Amino acid sequence: MRVLWGAAGAVALGLGAIGVVLPLVPTVPFVLLAAFCFSRSSDRLHDWLVEHKVFGPPIRDWRESGAISRRGKRYASVSIGAVFAVSLVIGLRPALLAIQAAVLSAVLLFIWTRPTGSR
Repeated sequence: MRVLWGAAGAVALGLGAIGVVLPLVPTVPFVLLAAFCFSRSSDRLHDWLVEHKVFGPPIRDWRESGAISRRGKRYASVSIGAVFAVSLVIGLRPALLAIQAAVLSAVLLFIWTRPTGSR
């Protein structure tokens, strides 16, 4: 079972790393998932990830106070706006746009009601 948790953590970390360079892929949720998976598979990998220079601070902020950095909130908001704008440009049906707007609004509400972290 530890191997499966480790593999899931590696996949999640890989997706999080991709999110560092691709603005529409969320980095922090994948890194949080990787930390969760690594905590069940390898203390060494978990500790490395939590202490990592780039990936560690968002994990620690979330763990300590459920916080998201102001920068992270801004990037998430811009990404969400971009995704909705693309949906408008490609001409999705109004019903789909309404569903997407509701879901994305709920995500934004969740993000902006979290405490602001240190980064």
